[in-house]
Amino acid sequence: MSKFLLMKFTRSLLWPGLFCLLTWPALGQDNTDLQLKALQEQIKQRQQQLDLRLADAKELEAGLQKAEKDIAALVKDVKRTRTRLDSNKAEQNKLQKEAQQLQTKIRQQKQALSAQLRSAYMTGQHDFTKMLLNQEDAAKLERMLSYYGYLNKARLAQIRDFTAMVKRLDVVRLELVDKQTELVKLEKVQEAQRQLMASEQNKRERTLSELAKRIDTEAAQIEQLQINEQNLIQAIQRAAELAARQNQALAGLDKMKGKLLRPAEGRLRNLFGKRRQGQVHWKGVLFQGNTGDSVRAVHHGKILFADWLRGFGLVTVIDHGDGYMSLYGYNQALLKGVGESVEAGEEVALLGQTGGQSSPALYFELRHKGQAINPVSWF
Repeated sequence: MSKFLLMKFTRSLLWPGLFCLLTWPALGQDNTDLQLKALQEQIKQRQQQLDLRLADAKELEAGLQKAEKDIAALVKDVKRTRTRLDSNKAEQNKLQKEAQQLQTKIRQQKQALSAQLRSAYMTGQHDFTKMLLNQEDAAKLERMLSYYGYLNKARLAQIRDFTAMVKRLDVVRLELVDKQTELVKLEKVQEAQRQLMASEQNKRERTLSELAKRIDTEAAQIEQLQINEQNLIQAIQRAAELAARQNQALAGLDKMKGKLLRPAEGRLRNLFGKRRQGQVHWKGVLFQGNTGDSVRAVHHGKILFADWLRGFGLVTVIDHGDGYMSLYGYNQALLKGVGESVEAGEEVALLGQTGGQSSPALYFELRHKGQAINPVSWF
């Protein structure tokens, strides 16, 4: 709370007491001293109440920050679990197809081997040994021996293939059982994550409600917005100083006006320059969307800031070089860390409503050398 509000609140506490003191009749010095001490004690108690309210507000804000960061971590856990679930199902489908193919081949091999065994049996019925011994043509005899040798080798190879396929089918069936067991465990993990996230969401809503009670006047709301804006400017300045120290070779956005990618799908609300409250004006635009929608980099660059900011929730700032930066706020979760390079269109966050927002949206700013510029004409 600013000095202005503190003074305003303190005056509201002090003036009634002072008025009473000035209008009291002169009842003697001793009585006046007692009344003054009583008034001073009352002022002290009111000041203590004010200090407690300020401490409560700070504690609630810290609680909001923790709740939104915990939710962001859970969102990423759920996303990773969903990826593992999808991978597990894909592997199961692959194994099931392989099992079906093996079963078809095994059935075909059985039929082929059965036919060969019947043929061998019929050959035995004609006394194959006697037929060979009665053969007078040596060349024909040699060809016949070679033929039956090849035939036996082919049969042995088919039997080996058949045995290998049967063994592989057993392995595939065991792998399928393992994957199905893993799938059940992953589904339980995901359900637990969802329940925990719902609990954190409820905690966030309660904290927001308590904060709203603390900031219930227009003056307090305006001051809150000014503090939030100052925090954002300071974060951007720190990021700019970091970029300068790292001397990053990025070309900037001078040639990209009208060519930047939209950071999110959904309806764009051009609020830039419009009065927000009091003398506070919008420095960016909003993209309305659904919780969990992709938030993408408008151009290639490097992540300079990725953290929670008062009033803006989870924020990512990307440096594009030559003093150009893009800012993405209100996110549900941040997917990239400081120092990571990103390409145009790469997913950097998930759309949300952190920072105390009442509905999901992406808050987007474009800045050049610290000054906010209207991003609408850049898309």
